[in-house]
Order: sequence, then C-alpha cells, then structure tokens
Amino acid sequence: MCSLVFVPSSQFLSAEDEKKRYDLHQNSPDNADYRRFLGRLFIPLKQRLAPGSSGLDFGSGPEPTLSRMFEEAGHSMMIFDQYYEHAPAALDLQYDFITASEVVEHLREPGKELDRLWACLKCGGWLGIMTKFAAEPAAFPRWYYKNDLTHICFFSRAAFAWLAAAWNADLTFPDDDVVLFQKR
Repeated sequence: MCSLVFVPSSQFLSAEDEKKRYDLHQNSPDNADYRRFLGRLFIPLKQRLAPGSSGLDFGSGPEPTLSRMFEEAGHSMMIFDQYYEHAPAALDLQYDFITASEVVEHLREPGKELDRLWACLKCGGWLGIMTKFAAEPAAFPRWYYKNDLTHICFFSRAAFAWLAAAWNADLTFPDDDVVLFQKR
C-alpha cells in the first residue's frame, strides 16, 4: 500500500486560481533565508553528484533558485515549470539528477508525473524531492499544511518507500521532509 493522501479532483482549484496563488510567492535567488531553506535538499544532493552533472529543476517557479544554486556549484541545469517555464522538450532529455522542491504536493497525477521524471533520469541518477511529509492520521485534521488549497497530495515515508520499491531504487532520507532516490 502506498499510503498517499490526496484531495479528490472535484476539489482542485482551476489552473487560473492555482497560478494566482503561486504568483503570491516571494521566493527569490537573492533571498538568503530561502537559499538556506533549499539547502536542505541542495547540500545532500550536491554531495552525491559528480562534477559537471546535468540536472532538471522540475517546478522551478517564477524565480528559479535551486537551479541557480546548482549552476553556481558547476552543474548544468534545465528548468521546467507548468506555469512559468512550460518547456515540454525539457522532459524529453536525460539527466544525472532532477530536483522537485515544494512541487509534489501540487501534482494532480502524481504517479504519472513522478514516473515521467523517473524516465528522464540516467542510470545512477538522483531524484531529490522536498515536501512536507504527511502528518499522522490523528494529527492530520489540525495540520496546517493541508489548508493550502494548492496542496492536493501528501506523501509519507511509506509512500516514498512504495515508490522506491516500484522503481527498484535506492532510497534515503537525508533531512526532514527530504527524500533522495537513486536509479539503479
């Protein structure tokens, strides 16, 4: 059992309303606090990469920051975002690593999207995800994170373990709310 918690599609926001919500985000490459936050994914993933690796920042947002951090570390990056950098050709390439920070909780078809990202990884490549892990069932009604109407699916450690088994991937949890998969 994958243990994914999700919102029924009848309660999804329209694409227009969803984008309006994202337009309110104030994340910038010049914001040191935001970079520190992203460091929870950036640092453990960077430590596992060969110099000059190629990556995809999936769900990069209006001001791609994680991709810039990897470029500053000597890696080449492509970006894809449903609303801000809709470049479907980026999903036809192969990468040494893919990041999805604060993205998977927004996916309307998480299985399909994550399988598509997995197919874009080279053998030995890394998929790094950062998202709030689902609260325990007893705490879920009081959990603030579910109140954002753009958050429609919530992954637990068990859900990520299920994915790793389905993909025959190596799995590690290097920090709170951070998961790394390595393609065998």
